Amino acid sequence: MSSHRQSKKRRYVTWGVAGAAVVAGAGIAAQTSMAATAWPAQKTFTGRAFDTCAAPSLAAMKAWNTGFYGAAAVYIGGRNRGCAQPNLTASWVKSVSAVGWKLVPLYVGSQPPCGSGGSVKISAATAASVGKTEADDAVSKAAALGMKAGSPIYLDMEAYDTTNTSCNNAVLTYVRAFDKELRAKTYRAGLYGFTSSSAKAIANATDKTDLPGNLWYALWDKQNTTTADWPFGSTQFTGHSRAHQYLVNSKETRGGYTITVDRDAWDAPVAITG
Repeated sequence: MSSHRQSKKRRYVTWGVAGAAVVAGAGIAAQTSMAATAWPAQKTFTGRAFDTCAAPSLAAMKAWNTGFYGAAAVYIGGRNRGCAQPNLTASWVKSVSAVGWKLVPLYVGSQPPCGSGGSVKISAATAASVGKTEADDAVSKAAALGMKAGSPIYLDMEAYDTTNTSCNNAVLTYVRAFDKELRAKTYRAGLYGFTSSSAKAIANATDKTDLPGNLWYALWDKQNTTTADWPFGSTQFTGHSRAHQYLVNSKETRGGYTITVDRDAWDAPVAITG
């Protein structure tokens, strides 16, 4: 979570409330089986990635293609997406992929009813139906950008009070419906969340049915790793299924272009393009 997902003030309030609890996690083996259709091979990137609010211009992406970062997360849609995306088109995806960038599709759907992030909230009564509908929208948006079947879509779930049982149940119902529909459409399921709240909810869920197989965890410890500070069970989310947002709001200049980004250590699926 960064300032481009919530206001800067709210972000630090959320972090203070969320704390830094370390919990056991759920892994890819626990998810339900994927559709019986032939799945494209996973496209994995291992290295440093960045995420920023609006997809940079093609010129900026070319200038930033120095080898320091190899992947970029882009906000493909969702009712709580924070920025307009004038650069994010199928042509842009094709062009940045051609110069070597790997892309991470990120979707900001409905948010927890007991959380501070997002204006559109999950409702317990409609969590399953909305989760399915928003997954269909996410797949449509990804496909329109040239991100093919077999690509992952990472659901951005902001921080919330996981001790609020009704709220937590609504979130899990929504996530399960979202992920089940992604897999029915032959897209891989991932989730971005805090190690002490939204990621924790996934990790601690007793019922692992239809939960994401890839976890992008926010832990701002400035460590470029997905292993040394991995806060969940050591056997969980193995097999190139982890990403770690380790630094936020880093103002960086490369090739004459200055962008404020969050840094991520990546060892997980990326979009299949081209």
